[in-house]
Amino acid sequence: MMKSTVVKPMAAMPSPMTSVDLMMCPNAPSANPKTIPTRKGVADGLFRASKMHESYHCQAMPAPPPPSAADVALGLRSVGYLPGDSTALVAFLAVRLGKPVLVEGPAGVGKTELAKALSRYLGRELVRLQCYEGLDEAKALYEWNYRKQLLRIQSEADGTGWDRVQDDIFGEEFLLARPLLTAISSAEPVVLLIDEIDKTDQEFEAMLLEVLSDFQISIPELGPVHARTHPVVLLTSNNSRELTEALKRRCLYLWLDYPELEHELEIVRLHAPELPQTVGRRLVEVIGMVRDLDLKKPPSIAESIDWARALVLLGVQDIDSQTFAETMSLIVKHRTDLDVVAERIGLELGDRVAASVGGAGPEGDGPGLSI
Repeated sequence: MMKSTVVKPMAAMPSPMTSVDLMMCPNAPSANPKTIPTRKGVADGLFRASKMHESYHCQAMPAPPPPSAADVALGLRSVGYLPGDSTALVAFLAVRLGKPVLVEGPAGVGKTELAKALSRYLGRELVRLQCYEGLDEAKALYEWNYRKQLLRIQSEADGTGWDRVQDDIFGEEFLLARPLLTAISSAEPVVLLIDEIDKTDQEFEAMLLEVLSDFQISIPELGPVHARTHPVVLLTSNNSRELTEALKRRCLYLWLDYPELEHELEIVRLHAPELPQTVGRRLVEVIGMVRDLDLKKPPSIAESIDWARALVLLGVQDIDSQTFAETMSLIVKHRTDLDVVAERIGLELGDRVAASVGGAGPEGDGPGLSI
């Protein structure tokens, strides 16, 4: 049995307060810089380092597994996320079955926020991998600290054999963990968010299969690193391309679409409670009308919330054609869409205002009847 050693924590261990932005607490202990693990058993060393990382990082206690989908729905609501029934059910199954979840849908419907809300509700650290075109394993899994390895080789005394140096420079001390390895090697369960997976290529999807099915990462110089606790894994996609069947087979599936009027009104009221009830209802009605048009980019839920907050700051008591024209750029972000929305929705709002004014006078003789 290998003797216990003091292992220096990896430089890329995440802090619970900053996702994958790494920041250590002030009371972090210093490790012995002379203790360098060899390749034998170094995968276990990753977990020992994670345990040391756990002891001095400001980490919340994870919540127990939820007993039902209803409890998940209540828990997500308690942290500011209003899920539908299918969302709560899939989240519950993901936690209890230990299966990744592929969440697809239009941009801005709450896919990324679902992962953040699960992290808060479960009391787990959120580790986020933001995908982009050209993302490779060096930025997603791990890479070696080549400068540090070179300095280590140069510091060796003359006559030291290559085997000795090789064992040293391919130790854990020289490994830079990226988000996927960080999540797998964590001593505490985390929520792993792989955001906008559709922006990567099929080769990157193939690299993910080992993580999604076996919850392990194979490092040629060290061997496989197995997860001690299964992270809750969410992959999001804006459906810009078709994902491979191999990836889909390993995941539960959730489609998030734009919410119904009453559901969106509840979301808007949650994030902009000062908004008058009548203005909030008119807002989500107008948003629904805009989404029904053939636009390059329909307004998202996040843009509905931004518009609501702006109307609160402006002290708006009703959304008429003038108010809509002045604030339309908060929900419509393409030049061609602006023309279409201004013509169709602005005209309809103007007609509604004219109709309401026309019937406002006593016994129908209001000013709206005069021309």
